[in-house]
Amino acid sequence: MKKLFASLSLPIMLFSLWMPASAAEETTAETVTVLYTNDVHTYIDKDMNYTLAARYRDTLDNVLLVDAGDHIQGTAYGSMDKGATIVDLMNAAKYDVATLGNHEFDYGMEGALSTIENAEFPYISCNFYHEENGEKGENVLDSYKVFDIGGQKIAFIGITTPESFTKSTPAYFQDENGNYIYGIAGGADGSDLYETVQEAIDAASQEADILIGLGHLGVDPSSVPWTSEEVIMNTTGLDAFIDGHSHTTLPMEVVLDAEDNEVVLTQTGSYFDTIGQMTISPDGEIVTELLEADNVKARLYDSYMETIAAGGTVEDAVADNVAEVQNAWIGQVNEELGQVIGTTDEVLDNFDADGNRLVRSQETNSGDFAADALYYLFDQTNAVDGYPVDVAIMNGGGIRNEAITGEISYLTCKNMHTFGNVACLIQITGQQLLDALEFGSRGVGTGEEIGGFLHISGAKYTIDTSLNSSATMDDKGVFTGVTGEYRVKDVQVYNRESGEYEPLDVDKTYNLAGYNYTLRDLGDGFSMFEGATNIIDYVMEDYMVLANYVQSFDDTDGDGLPNVTGYADLNGSGRITIE
Repeated sequence: MKKLFASLSLPIMLFSLWMPASAAEETTAETVTVLYTNDVHTYIDKDMNYTLAARYRDTLDNVLLVDAGDHIQGTAYGSMDKGATIVDLMNAAKYDVATLGNHEFDYGMEGALSTIENAEFPYISCNFYHEENGEKGENVLDSYKVFDIGGQKIAFIGITTPESFTKSTPAYFQDENGNYIYGIAGGADGSDLYETVQEAIDAASQEADILIGLGHLGVDPSSVPWTSEEVIMNTTGLDAFIDGHSHTTLPMEVVLDAEDNEVVLTQTGSYFDTIGQMTISPDGEIVTELLEADNVKARLYDSYMETIAAGGTVEDAVADNVAEVQNAWIGQVNEELGQVIGTTDEVLDNFDADGNRLVRSQETNSGDFAADALYYLFDQTNAVDGYPVDVAIMNGGGIRNEAITGEISYLTCKNMHTFGNVACLIQITGQQLLDALEFGSRGVGTGEEIGGFLHISGAKYTIDTSLNSSATMDDKGVFTGVTGEYRVKDVQVYNRESGEYEPLDVDKTYNLAGYNYTLRDLGDGFSMFEGATNIIDYVMEDYMVLANYVQSFDDTDGDGLPNVTGYADLNGSGRITIE
């Protein structure tokens, strides 16, 4: 760790004899606190929230509040106004700096730039740049931000995951002709990312003594070679790294950089379960901890009691303003989307007991339900005459709900599909479907969570995990082909006329339902659908596709509401067999 020293040379001390006393005083470094959040994903209706963060901040001296990305998308509280109110809340809470996560791009590049413009705090990213004719241009944002606080100069270096291309939508980074006009430095081997970060470190070190990475990279194996650990190990000069993206609860870990210096790595998990607190001592020592809501409330109580005991009063105008904005927005969204439209006696879920997102690696009942909703839209409602749907697919990363049981409202559906994608129908070949299933299955059996894992309706298939995936990608994570034997086997497509499943014909034409994210915009890297015939687009927004399907069920309970049935098993109903 770097250490700060305050000293005066003899000539300056002699000169100070005729200077004002205040100018001659030695500057002494003080302890600085950094409060940090990541992957909040608009979960503002929990015990831990922006109001509590603002209240806690107000009790601390020499404090900064920062965010490591993915804060404007996740629930209806974000998607209803494309994150505008979330930015208002962060403004009210007095955030000092933030970096862009991949989900800051979910409302398109225009939406991302609008978010940046409306923020009263700076966004930073050293590896997000303008591109022209395949050449890297100027950065879109400043690479770092320096704060002079408590006698210490502290720089935050922003880093955005290169996975943003496919975990958002590649089309958002392109012009109308499909040319990339924005880039995010990464490199197939990570070298472009490491070099870009090192350049930012070198520049920031000329202005600051403490250097902190504020990155949205994560530690998941699926993010290799762009993880925060790899960035630390391939650079030198960072003192700490506040991370996001992988939703990892990481109170404090020490990682060695390229010169074997210790770097503190931390991440709060996700969904406002905790807030991070980094303490930077006057000598440069850094310690981090994660605080749950109860921890923060206890510290607030102690601080308030100390203030009152000393004869002071508690001023809380900033936090009250945050609470006013927060509560008004929660009330408005809940009122607009709170109408109950159905019930379920079952539990629709995606998570196992350890919190793993099964929907990204195997069939789940929520995944089946979401795929069936798409199939139903284009089948039973006859959305497109003359083009009966054959298969519907749903990417696991687009299914965001925790356990659903009991009443189902529009808000329930909105919290399941938070992105605002729209349903579409395209005409493809059997080979394109096979390639899509193969690409989506590449993480199965490896322990990796892949947002592009495909749930299916109107078909079923088997994944042979004894074979390694041979699907290939470019340096942006976009599908380029399959070089070896397919691990996806025995794909069967339902024939509604015969009522039987039939083997997939790679040369036959099929009508495929899905969302524009996957079928039209290269989302999750699904480029194999390029060139497919577009039958109809922008049919219905994703959460309304779910609501439409919920209301198609019968009232089996006699309570006047449709009851969703047939999805009892969390592990699905046998459409996807993993061997």
